[in-house]
Amino acid sequence: MTSRTMTPVYRVAANVILPIMRLVARRDWQGAEHLPKTGGFIAVGNHVTNLDAVVFAHFLYDHGAPPLFLAKHSLFEVPVFGAALRSSGQIPVHRNSAGASAALGPARKVLDSGNVLGMFPEGTFTRDPQMWPMTARTGAARLALATQVPIIPVAQWGAQDILGRYAKVPHLLPRKTLHVHAGPPVHLTDLYDRPTDPAALREATERIMRTLTGMVADIRGEQPPARMYDVRTDGDPRAAQLAAKAARRRVRKSEDHD
Repeated sequence: MTSRTMTPVYRVAANVILPIMRLVARRDWQGAEHLPKTGGFIAVGNHVTNLDAVVFAHFLYDHGAPPLFLAKHSLFEVPVFGAALRSSGQIPVHRNSAGASAALGPARKVLDSGNVLGMFPEGTFTRDPQMWPMTARTGAARLALATQVPIIPVAQWGAQDILGRYAKVPHLLPRKTLHVHAGPPVHLTDLYDRPTDPAALREATERIMRTLTGMVADIRGEQPPARMYDVRTDGDPRAAQLAAKAARRRVRKSEDHD
């Protein structure tokens, strides 16, 4: 283990959650030799289900790199759970707002202190129908270019078999296998001396996501799509479902008032 720091709440949570994870799932951990032994770095992963963060952290924790995450601010408002997130050092992000960039300051402090920052560049579950990585936001690239710390791709697959993409109830039997593979740092050094303009951020983000997609393809043993799913042009497959659900709620509410 390294001297990377953990709060007491983080350590307690790990001691409770990780033995359960070891009990309910087999682990295919590969590529730990690519994780820097000391110093801050950014670990980036693909995002399919709510269980991803636990699996991602499990892999990194097992190899001496306990991560802190950027998490949506609404989670910090959940009673008890939100307090645990704050006490364990997680960083709230106001997604899709002008305040989103405010999280980059605390995130940089995590890296400057020699700790590990975990990020899902997509910012939310992939909307690709086959669960391939989709186009991502530029936050991870912005931090990597600003700090020049290594950005380590960590591809994962299998958590969705335990907890589906939008599911709330896990399926623990039969026992599943969690595949988590780390790769060499994404090559960004040629972008360090360029102005951090939209073009540089797009290029860095595309390299990150191309790398993750290739690694996920290796785990799955399948060919990824020629083009990444892009919600801006391809739409959100859940939009119609959510609209229909909202309409049903309005109908029920109307009927209750009659």
